[in-house]
Amino acid sequence: MLKTLRVTALATLFCATPAWVLAADFDGSKPLLCATVDAHFCDIGEICYRTLPAILGAPQFMRINFAKKIVSGPQRSTDIRFMEPSDGQLLLIGTELGYGWSIALDTRTGTMSATLVNREDVFVLFGACTPS
Repeated sequence: MLKTLRVTALATLFCATPAWVLAADFDGSKPLLCATVDAHFCDIGEICYRTLPAILGAPQFMRINFAKKIVSGPQRSTDIRFMEPSDGQLLLIGTELGYGWSIALDTRTGTMSATLVNREDVFVLFGACTPS
């Protein structure tokens, strides 16, 4: 009986561990590799269109290096100008090629939402990140 209780307690502890261990992966303490999987494009006064990120010219993969405060894709890198952790998310903000951009990273799951905006149009990207 005692042996069964110990095994059950260890199994419970082992199964519960990933939730809090993985949460630390997305808190800004480790570099991330992120994949964009869905995109939307909106022009002023028009209907927004859903498409693939590559059709909009968005990188399929990008790296976030929190220590260097850089987001980089295969063709260019951009500085993270502002980072704000809050309950359940890490918000990153910057500018590139006349656009303001933001990335909202879910610190529990690693999913992300990103926007690029200027006075004429908006791009919205969705994806997921993993420690790199």
